[in-house]
Amino acid sequence: MMSIASHLVVVVTMLVAAVAVAESDMLQDVCVADLSNAVKVNGYTCKASTQVTPEDFYFQGLASVAVTSNSSTGSVVTGANVEKLPGLNTLGLSMSRIDYAPNGLNPPHMHPRASEIIFVLEGQLYVGFVTTAGKLIARYLNKGDVFVFPKGLLHFQKNTAKSAPASVLAAFDSQLPGTQSLVASLFGALPDDILGKAFQIKPKQIKKIKSRFPAKK
Repeated sequence: MMSIASHLVVVVTMLVAAVAVAESDMLQDVCVADLSNAVKVNGYTCKASTQVTPEDFYFQGLASVAVTSNSSTGSVVTGANVEKLPGLNTLGLSMSRIDYAPNGLNPPHMHPRASEIIFVLEGQLYVGFVTTAGKLIARYLNKGDVFVFPKGLLHFQKNTAKSAPASVLAAFDSQLPGTQSLVASLFGALPDDILGKAFQIKPKQIKKIKSRFPAKK
């Protein structure tokens, strides 16, 4: 049986470990991202305080409905992350607006660095995510509803209306959540033999799908 001293050692060790992995507190009021500096240390370097302006903390990009007619999937994501709003640097949060054409889809994707919460501005949506056990957690949403997508899990949103658009506001616990599209990542990057084996499809089918998702250099 463990002694009181042994229990104290375990508790102290756990506390030290928890502190070590937690985010550190801010060491200054703000650290506005210097987007012109190519050097990154797990984030952007800070502008000189004398160069900080109110515009670093201001963004109008989420006010307007995006044009979805040019989107192949019928959805457009407008991000308000650190790349658009430098004042977010080191604050650990960001937002996006997602607009959907009638029957539009925000295809299956994941955010490796953030959980996401959405608020339905207009319309009706079918949304969901898939757990690592392969279980689909999904439901229908209406105007004013809120839904959460856990960090790193595959998720989607689809406008269920055939004649009306939809829009949501999304918030993230990261200044730059990152987005990895399932189909684009697989068919835009992986070799044909890997895809053929994984999906049990023929080279001709792979080539046809890959033509829609050119590889990134």
